[in-house]
Amino acid sequence: MSTDGVTAEPLILFETDANGVATLTLNRPAKYNAFTQEMVIQWAEALDRAGEDPNVRAIIVTGAGKAFCSGGDVGNMAKRTEEDALQRKDYLYRYVHRVAFAMERLDKPVIAAINGAARGAGLDMALMCDIRYMAQSATVAESYINMGFISGDGGAWYLPRLIGIDQALELFWTGRVVGAEEAKAMGLVTRIVPDEDLMPAARELATKIASQPTAAVRMFKRAVYQGMTTSLHAHLDLVSSHMSVLRDSPEHKERVRAFLERPRKSK
Repeated sequence: MSTDGVTAEPLILFETDANGVATLTLNRPAKYNAFTQEMVIQWAEALDRAGEDPNVRAIIVTGAGKAFCSGGDVGNMAKRTEEDALQRKDYLYRYVHRVAFAMERLDKPVIAAINGAARGAGLDMALMCDIRYMAQSATVAESYINMGFISGDGGAWYLPRLIGIDQALELFWTGRVVGAEEAKAMGLVTRIVPDEDLMPAARELATKIASQPTAAVRMFKRAVYQGMTTSLHAHLDLVSSHMSVLRDSPEHKERVRAFLERPRKSK
């Protein structure tokens, strides 16, 4: 339960449906889901829980209320100024970076459902996801520069890989707000969805992915991300191992059997 004095509700909601889709919701709507230290800890724990739960096959992350996440809590930022440089660096390493590392460990599909404003660390959290669905009225911004800050959670690592160095720097240096259409045009989000259809669309996609052979889905994710930082030779060596392992999986064998037994069309 929360101890931030704002709400007695859990800071992170964790729900799993019968299809194996887990929905993780940032739940501090009165503060537009701004991160506190406690919330960051619980968020990393929720991501690890989703990764370790064998019943979870796909994950949706979203925010409660009108915002996806407004970034770091400004009140917490003020408290950080009272610490020395080593204490502040240690805070990022021990808490904030846990989220990025938890996301990196997840070899299950993660879909961001950006339901409202995503600012600073909130946008960066969406960038960590594999796929981003954005509500038509939602907006995003790398707003750190407005506080004389830079991204401390990996945003400067993720964003250039999605939209290119020049566009990323333009957003970092100006902190300007970007609407859904522009975000889609620059490759920042995967799909724009009418506001009322955002969660149904995200669930439909997550359910579709969750219905696919689990081992193949997870190995595809590993192959894609590892392939971003390896040579072609290393990638092909990796996927040859994945292919060999998948041939022994029950899901692969069942799919092959069903294909061979399907009714044949007469010529």
